Amino acid sequence: MKRHATAVWHGALGDGKGDITTQSGALDHHGYSFKARFEDDSGKSGTNPEELLAAAHAGCFAMQLSHFLAENGTPAETLEAMALVTVDQVEGGFEVKSSAITLKGKVPGIDDATFQELAEKAKAGCPISKALGAISVTLDAQLA
Repeated sequence: MKRHATAVWHGALGDGKGDITTQSGALDHHGYSFKARFEDDSGKSGTNPEELLAAAHAGCFAMQLSHFLAENGTPAETLEAMALVTVDQVEGGFEVKSSAITLKGKVPGIDDATFQELAEKAKAGCPISKALGAISVTLDAQLA
């Protein structure tokens, strides 16, 4: 399996802008800029690589956990996963430091200990978590 996305950038970093298109079409020339990435905390002026990383991590984790829960005989009714990617300024630029997953799960018939065990297994086993091995990945999982 191979997936692709294309980013096109015009201009210098501070005043330039770009667009991102994904293979699926979920993003089709979707804008991004320095402002969207580093200055607009509301997140409304366009996407950025860290937001896309967070979406990929949350989605991958939720899918992996849903598989483990089904294998356990306790399929999820709902899994709401949010990944919060933290970027810090370091000497010479910026660095992704962590991805913190917060999970709210509605899983009939499961006890909290098993839910926590399977959530940790999913955190460690999802391909995006594995790809993020250079940063801290944490999990706060709650049964609804």
